[in-house]
Amino acid sequence: MGRSLKPIMRNYQDENDFWHIRNFLQELLVLNGLREKSWHVARLDYWRWHGLENCHSNDPLEQVTFLWETPDGKIAAVLNPEEFGQVFLQIHPAFKTEKLEEEMIASAEKYLAVTHADKQEISIWVDSKDTLRLDLLQGRGYIKGRWTERQWRRDLDMPIPEVPVVAGYTIRSLGDERELPARSWASWRGFHPGEPDEKYQGWEWYRNIQRCPLYRRDLDMVAAIGDVIAACATIWYDDTTRTAYIEPVVTVPEHQRRGLARAAITEGLRRLQRMGARQVFVGGLEPGTDALYSSVLSPAYDCLEQWIKEW
Repeated sequence: MGRSLKPIMRNYQDENDFWHIRNFLQELLVLNGLREKSWHVARLDYWRWHGLENCHSNDPLEQVTFLWETPDGKIAAVLNPEEFGQVFLQIHPAFKTEKLEEEMIASAEKYLAVTHADKQEISIWVDSKDTLRLDLLQGRGYIKGRWTERQWRRDLDMPIPEVPVVAGYTIRSLGDERELPARSWASWRGFHPGEPDEKYQGWEWYRNIQRCPLYRRDLDMVAAIGDVIAACATIWYDDTTRTAYIEPVVTVPEHQRRGLARAAITEGLRRLQRMGARQVFVGGLEPGTDALYSSVLSPAYDCLEQWIKEW
């Protein structure tokens, strides 16, 4: 792929585009030395089948996803949100130029901004070491937002530490469909600890999680005590790149501070090692989860920063 073929923007059109974007992201991860300078393919899957199908956090893919292609049909870049107004630029390193970055940022502002209190707002996420994009954003009036995603990683050639399991709990894979209500309830309790129970809307959404192309029940790790699921760590393995992505990790409030999430992740890492995986990633936004991920993966991480513009 060469720069002599100028990429042209177009809208996402159909299901074929989704699979082409998946292949593109797999290629970028390898080209970028297994660093998350673009999305891991599991993040794309999770956005589509959970973010869009379950959370309804965006318009259809055709309205919010844009591709830049060369005249011979090769993808050079993809622009997409993850939720309202939160935008990501995925660019092939051979095409990473100031001109293309400017065009993508301008397109994001035109098509993907959201309205808050009569103002347009957009957040663009950028690697903290990407000086080209940082300079362009600041030149267009962006300021650094409050959120930084720490992209923790672990080389799976490293030995996996032993993590003791509290008596009475079992670390295992999620069971069959009969256990989906318990799995869904654990997510609700863990991610909505202050919400009243009557806001819970049922468990059927988890079927969409299991539709994701990379979903494997043997990597959908849970910590259980009797019939109760106390903690979960879902792991997505991409055998094309031999890398994995962890999302989500959650512990039910009354079962916290017992090392259950750490134990579930660690068992998942052992399974990945046996499959021949070479790298695993997880993103953290809060001090508590960052402490967990640094202890169970490694101290190595990159930073993905939020930059915001209002007008």
